[in-house]
Amino acid sequence: MRSHILSPYYSVAPQISEADISAIVSAGFKAIICNRPDYENSEDLHIAVIKAAALEAGLEFAENVFDGSTFGSDKIAIQTDLMQKLQNPVLAYCTSGARSAVVWAFANAGIIEVNKILATIREAGYQLDHLHDQLEQLALTRAID
Repeated sequence: MRSHILSPYYSVAPQISEADISAIVSAGFKAIICNRPDYENSEDLHIAVIKAAALEAGLEFAENVFDGSTFGSDKIAIQTDLMQKLQNPVLAYCTSGARSAVVWAFANAGIIEVNKILATIREAGYQLDHLHDQLEQLALTRAID
């Protein structure tokens, strides 16, 4: 299992399997968030399979699944809520980890400086600089509220 730390409380990973759960526990994670819908996976990687293994190992498990067509403010709000409620550190996963990094970036716009968010994500191996203007706009909107 390969993960990338975005903060002391939140890391992202490519698709995990039932066999990865012991490594996730050994790495010190306390909770898992699935951001990948079942229709993108084979049955052995479906949410129910991963969730059952995670719960059996004593981890918390939550899902906030989305793809490019269903990503929006509601998914950002759900992820933000989960990051606050779940024990940490949290491991969020999707196909490559990028989707979980994107939702983290939007959740933190206005909390962490946008260039720092993007640099952190770059250091983790994901290129999301194309989101700079959207993140800046969201940060400004949050500052006004």
